[in-house]
Amino acid sequence: MEAFEALIGGFSTALTPTTLMWGFIGCFVGTMVGVLPGLGPALTIALLLPLTYHIPATSMFVMFAGIYYGAAYGGSTTSILLNTPGETSSLVTALEGNKMARNGRAGQALATAAIGSFVAGTIGILALTFIAPWVVEIALAFGPAEYFSLMVLSLVAVSSVLGNSLLRGLISLGLGLLIGMVGIDLQTGQMRFTFGHPQLLDGIEITVAAVGLFAVGEALYLAWQGRNNRPGSLTKLSGTLRMSKQDWARSWKPWIRGALFGFPIGAMPAGGAEIPTLLSYFTEKKLSKHPEEFGHGAIEGVAGPEAANNASAAGVLMPLLTLGIPTSATAAVMLSAFESYGIQTGPQLFSTNGSLVWTLIASLYIGNFILLVLNLPLVGLWVKLLRIPPPWLYTGIIIVSIIGVYGAGQSLFNIGLLFVFGIAGFIMRRFDFPAAPVLVGLILSPLLEQSMRQALTISQGQWSTFVTRPISTILLAIALILLLSQPIYKQWKNRQTTKK
Repeated sequence: MEAFEALIGGFSTALTPTTLMWGFIGCFVGTMVGVLPGLGPALTIALLLPLTYHIPATSMFVMFAGIYYGAAYGGSTTSILLNTPGETSSLVTALEGNKMARNGRAGQALATAAIGSFVAGTIGILALTFIAPWVVEIALAFGPAEYFSLMVLSLVAVSSVLGNSLLRGLISLGLGLLIGMVGIDLQTGQMRFTFGHPQLLDGIEITVAAVGLFAVGEALYLAWQGRNNRPGSLTKLSGTLRMSKQDWARSWKPWIRGALFGFPIGAMPAGGAEIPTLLSYFTEKKLSKHPEEFGHGAIEGVAGPEAANNASAAGVLMPLLTLGIPTSATAAVMLSAFESYGIQTGPQLFSTNGSLVWTLIASLYIGNFILLVLNLPLVGLWVKLLRIPPPWLYTGIIIVSIIGVYGAGQSLFNIGLLFVFGIAGFIMRRFDFPAAPVLVGLILSPLLEQSMRQALTISQGQWSTFVTRPISTILLAIALILLLSQPIYKQWKNRQTTKK
């Protein structure tokens, strides 16, 4: 009942004209970003981070949530019409969706993707509403040792899940932890790694690092990649968007099953959206009464994976809001946005900023409906966006990044840092090093150090405190399992890719 009452309070804020406006802007921008190949919600949210200095936290996070959900919706359009998934979570949709489009059923493919995303997104948000408070109640028992172990789990999760190599992920994480130590030591007051620059006494600006790594770095990489990559051919959108009775009958069960795959796996520290979409696709292929259509445009192969994709988006938000664990690049950038506002995610977030959290959750319900209304009638507009010359997009991203960072602090030093991180982001993308662990390491490094010192002070210097406290031991064990299991999972994933 407490969760329901808090949610009603969240709706009272989310339904105000100002908050609704930001939610609508987020949904529109997110869908547009999802449609444009190569761009993604992480890049867009990073690009808008400088606005955190000027816009209230509630409005900003409502817009970010709209961008996140909108991108998950919009990615299906590119996958179906262009056979070019904007993100890895849309890869499976392209398998059957583009075949349907080439068979003259692009409208039905887009419709089942949009409606399935709405249904599964709603189920995922309902689960987030009623499960998140339980997780918070357990986590409120955490002390310094448990917080240290939780942050270790967070760091291991983000470095092992994102990217194709565990070693590269850990190297990125180590770099982030080192950058996070720049500035004044909170315990001793000593300067660390400032190299005589007074601008670094307060540490590296989270906003500058995020925009550099995810916006400038990504734009440089996409521009470089464009030399060798030609865009796919755009399939003409023809026919009606209306689904037949048979389409509905073949879609509604995959929508439900996709949601049941998406949310719990998305909420896991090593979940993400790729695993549930693959599981949904193979499940529908096994259960379908028309298995011969798979590989030639089966509607179940679009309905299930798209539902799993959107439900996992709600799942990813649960560990971020309740435990402060980002399990995707977008969640890592959102974590940096919380940091920009001085808000610490984790168990205390629901008690210290309960109004913000419940308004954010309420806005997900509203945004889910806005996206359904936006997606289908504006398909023609989204198709036209695919014709924008990529060089214009990349140039625009870099210009907006410079303006945003300079406008936030009026510092030329930060502009220099922006390009340092931008070039670093480009090099990391070029050699397949994930950027998200750098950002998460930068954010959590001071908190990790603080929790470790507090735990050791309480235990009088006994390191065993981290393995003798039950919750701390469980969290460290999960982190160890993640480290050991990732090479096995990568091998399995590579085998599945080879089979295709």
